[in-house]
Amino acid sequence: MGKTFRFNSLSEFHTFCKLDPPEHPLISLIDYSKVTYPVDDSELKWIQNFYSIGLKRNVNAKFNYGQQQYDFDSGLLTFISPLQFLKVEIKPVEEEITHTGWLLLIHPDFLWDTSLVKKIKSYDFFQYAVNEALFLSDKEEKVIVEILLKIKQEYQSNIDKFSQELIVAQIELLLIYAERFYERQFITRKKSNHEILVRFEKVLSHCFESGNLLENGIPTVTTIADQLNISPNYLGSLLRLHTGQNTKQHIQSKIVEYAKECLSTTNDSISEIAYELGFEHPQSFSKLFKQKTNQTPVQFRASFN
Repeated sequence: MGKTFRFNSLSEFHTFCKLDPPEHPLISLIDYSKVTYPVDDSELKWIQNFYSIGLKRNVNAKFNYGQQQYDFDSGLLTFISPLQFLKVEIKPVEEEITHTGWLLLIHPDFLWDTSLVKKIKSYDFFQYAVNEALFLSDKEEKVIVEILLKIKQEYQSNIDKFSQELIVAQIELLLIYAERFYERQFITRKKSNHEILVRFEKVLSHCFESGNLLENGIPTVTTIADQLNISPNYLGSLLRLHTGQNTKQHIQSKIVEYAKECLSTTNDSISEIAYELGFEHPQSFSKLFKQKTNQTPVQFRASFN
């Protein structure tokens, strides 16, 4: 199976990659061309206790997390959150390749008592899979690199009471740009995104038409995302941009749609319909139906009699 490494500090990661010690214990910008993974391992697995934002090109490794993998042969921006499992498969290199890019490491302790300590968790792309990485244009890459270098310049300067605030402001700026660039990527990839949305609708409809809800329960966001081979967060971001609703809201809308059909075309009791739609408790079904329609199931059914 191979050992799974765990990096609790930036210093441990620096040592592992045969780098000089970090200049700051809680934040570090690494020149990716200087990273050297242990050559005696063809596969590395690790869990890190810090955030990392990677801009990589021409890397002779496959990075795998979220059950997905991607070869970094062009400018891609990826985001990894603390305690996320990461697997790296080292590929044999037959010719000299220049590995370029940057890797920003941010320990959560650096964000304490700042505006980002909670806000950083709201950025969905920290939970995207590698194949959902952000593809950058040359212009966009230049913007990101300039911010990264400003962060490094600041922590290399004389640390004072403004240092943390200035660095956090740059990190937040980077995340805002990433959100903007991701939205651009969602829009420019209309065909592939449309295919995902069509498949999503088919998968969701099948869940309700299969007659297995009584046994399997209400489909979860994770279950549907797995069937689409994308991460739950990526699916949610895609749906919000194109439909204005997240995945959970779509599932709830589908529940109400089928509930209305059952209430208006069958004589099944409210409890029977609730169980058929995957609810463990009829009260939960009635509460959701009322929230979405401003009517109880009984009131809705009465309107057809």
